[in-house]
Amino acid sequence: MIRLQNLTLQRGPQRLLEGAELTLHAGQKVGLIGANGAGKSSLFALLRGQLGQDAGDCYLPADWRIAHMRQEVDTLDRLAVDYVLDGDVHLRKIQADLAAAEDAHDGTALARLHSELDSADGYTADARARKLLAGLGFTSEQMDRRVGDFSGGWRMRLNLAQALMCPSELLLLDEPTNHLDLDAILWLEEWLKGYPGTLLLISHDRDFLDAVVDNIAHLEQRKLTLYRGGYSAFERTRAERLAQQQQAFEKQQAQRAHMEKYIARFRAQATKARQAQSRIKALERLEELAPAHVDSPFDFAFRESDKISSPLLNLSEARLGYGDKSVLEKVKLQLVPGARIGLLGPNGAGKSTLIKTLSGDLSLLAGELGRGENLAIGYFAQHQLDSLDPKASPLLHLARIAPAEREQTLRDFLGGFDFRGERCDEPVLNFSGGEKARLALALIAWQKPNLLLLDEPTNHLDLEMRLALTLALQEFSGAVVVVSHDRHLLKSTTDEFFLVADGRIREFDGDLDDYARWLVDFRARQTPSAPSAPAGDKTDKRAQRQAAAALRQQLAPHKREADKLEKELGKVHEQLAELEQRLGDSALYEAARKDELRDLLARQATLKTRESELEESWLLALETLEELQRQLEASE
Repeated sequence: MIRLQNLTLQRGPQRLLEGAELTLHAGQKVGLIGANGAGKSSLFALLRGQLGQDAGDCYLPADWRIAHMRQEVDTLDRLAVDYVLDGDVHLRKIQADLAAAEDAHDGTALARLHSELDSADGYTADARARKLLAGLGFTSEQMDRRVGDFSGGWRMRLNLAQALMCPSELLLLDEPTNHLDLDAILWLEEWLKGYPGTLLLISHDRDFLDAVVDNIAHLEQRKLTLYRGGYSAFERTRAERLAQQQQAFEKQQAQRAHMEKYIARFRAQATKARQAQSRIKALERLEELAPAHVDSPFDFAFRESDKISSPLLNLSEARLGYGDKSVLEKVKLQLVPGARIGLLGPNGAGKSTLIKTLSGDLSLLAGELGRGENLAIGYFAQHQLDSLDPKASPLLHLARIAPAEREQTLRDFLGGFDFRGERCDEPVLNFSGGEKARLALALIAWQKPNLLLLDEPTNHLDLEMRLALTLALQEFSGAVVVVSHDRHLLKSTTDEFFLVADGRIREFDGDLDDYARWLVDFRARQTPSAPSAPAGDKTDKRAQRQAAAALRQQLAPHKREADKLEKELGKVHEQLAELEQRLGDSALYEAARKDELRDLLARQATLKTRESELEESWLLALETLEELQRQLEASE
């Protein structure tokens, strides 16, 4: 149990918590939400013992192991898989002690340590680490690369894998989805659902929170309030409370009228029934929950373009890629005003390549790209945050693209993105990632685009800013193409999905639940397997027979290998059974037979290690055999 009683927490002159109360029971999964700077990360630091409370009590069980996601990487020369294994500190200590015992030829210590290694699941540790890495999007080749070879976002994935690798009773995760794509987020959801300990999760991804947590702890006005259910339930409960206040009620009515206007517009033009209904439900839910965000500091819209063309963009028989490397082939895509497209596809399939090509950042390798006469693109990508002038303020950034505009007009516009007062005049140098993202969106919104190309626009944005962006996109009259791991944004702002996979782009007939199922099948197809006949040769009986014959030839050696491993494993089982019978002799534990006991224990430890290795190899051989057998059956 975690218990905070009358807790006061202060950082410098800022008081973050005052008289706060919170009780969490073992096994609870809790989302911790609150405005940026409210103290969420400081509360994590308190629980980890890095901060002390200024008053009150903070109780955690003394024997609880705490795992957390680090924000820095300091061992760049480690292999990725070894770096992840380092997360299990206890395992690493046993391994180090084993190495020392082997050097010292200490049989007694070896026997004891092998038993400890078995208890710590040490024999399967490497396989478990690789499974975590695979779930987070790493290839087998990447797992054996140096940490220093990866970019910052992929290093954060390594830190996440390291935290998941650590056995723990309390897991603290601060924005774990920030550097993940949708594929990895779906995998992480399932992993966290099965986590047996207590989870405290800071996240700005509402769908992720809904899927994983069973309670929400809201940090507001230096207090902690615990709500039952996920983020959607929190919104409903808070909305009911706030709707009782007159100020909140009045703003709710304005928000309701605004939402009804766009629901009506969407009902009138939607043609895809399944996706249309999904979006209408999302909009109606937003309408109901408007009061929960009555105190949001964000209120903005994308300024309407003066002129518009139709089509805005027309991509025909295009080949997309980098240099001489082709990523997408035979791409056909026409964008007209009002188009709302969400791009889906596995990591690395070409979604960002398509966005960069549409924006003009990448040239076509082949084909044609027609641009409308009045096309005005608003392009958001993560690299644009780095292109902001660190010495310039938000006001100066906006004044550079609107030199003739009144300063007060610019300040009023920036206020909708929560750049107010002195913050408008401060240099960007020390801004957070979220503040830089908000400024980049403000610059785009000001320039009256009629086509928005958005590549992960919600990275670094908090829940309130994500909602404001969703509302602004719903109101936007131009075309939108978006890549995002934020499912709520996709469901609320897009009419149709396009799937980018296998070097092609095609319309996806389904919703995000369908995509999650497609992704499972896609991953299964990516499992290394023996080559089969090309799809175009299905009617070629001769080719089918040749492929089947090749598969049968491959089956034989794998069958022999599996049989050989099974026999060897049987012998090891017999030897272990014999040893255990000998170790059951009480006379063996007399002082005079100390050396014999030590040798038997060492022999037992060695055999258990060999048993684990053989079992793993045998199971792998059986899986390969089964996969080949399935392919053979499919080819015949």
